[in-house]
Amino acid sequence: MNLRQVEIFRVVMTNGTTARAAEVLHVSQPAVSKMIKDLERSLGFDLFSRIKGRLHPTPEGQLFYREVEHAYLGLSHLRGAAARIRDFGSGELRIACLSALSTNVLPRALSAFMSRNPNVAITFQARMSSTVRDLVASGQFDLGIVADEIDQTGVTVAEFSQFRVAVGVPGGHPLAKLKMIRPQDLDGVPFIALAPEDTTREEADAVFEGLGVKVRVVMETPYSTTICAMVAAGIGVGLVDPLTAEPYVGRGLTLIPFETGLYFRTLLITPPNRIASRHLEEFVNDLKQAI
Repeated sequence: MNLRQVEIFRVVMTNGTTARAAEVLHVSQPAVSKMIKDLERSLGFDLFSRIKGRLHPTPEGQLFYREVEHAYLGLSHLRGAAARIRDFGSGELRIACLSALSTNVLPRALSAFMSRNPNVAITFQARMSSTVRDLVASGQFDLGIVADEIDQTGVTVAEFSQFRVAVGVPGGHPLAKLKMIRPQDLDGVPFIALAPEDTTREEADAVFEGLGVKVRVVMETPYSTTICAMVAAGIGVGLVDPLTAEPYVGRGLTLIPFETGLYFRTLLITPPNRIASRHLEEFVNDLKQAI
């Protein structure tokens, strides 16, 4: 089996007849028929049934055609990648980010970057920090923005940002009248908590336990944006970072400073042993400006 035989088989399947395939390929019909027979001989099974002079794909031929199409899709992707590299160098950025910064910092940074680099292809996904870490560690993504509780093995890590924790309370809630909320003020209050493995959640739990405060956890979620949405819906209060809360303030959520000095901390991670492209370095600078 060779690539020319496979190409001719694909053209026959696409056009339906050897005569039409011969026209497309600018070869004779007997040459097409011979190539198909040679391919069948090398594969060890018939690709077509020949009925009254016409070719009809066998089940094996149809199955083989599906595999051929998969291979050609891969080749098409390679051609596209080669064209981007030829025209723009390393003209692609693949970025993954935790949800909390995906609706604020990331859009601002991307807007600034793409205004200067309109031809750079951007792939972006908002995922849980643990998933972002796996995507970067495997080399599938060039840059990840994650919370600091991730497993840091297998990635290159740099500190990115920290935001002081505030308390999000529903509009009209008794706590909304306070200028500062103490941990004791949350005793017995319906509370929307971050996931147990979250570093900020662990630090907050230690503060509550040390003061004998028992918050009434009604929901757990790994996403700060979900906490904000649930607070705005009146389900409970929650610890949030002010940046994530911005779109919800005045729309069902009131943001109150938290007396305890807790912080949300984020990291930038990249694949190990990989030299950062010029585009990646430029985008990281835009990220820092967008905080």
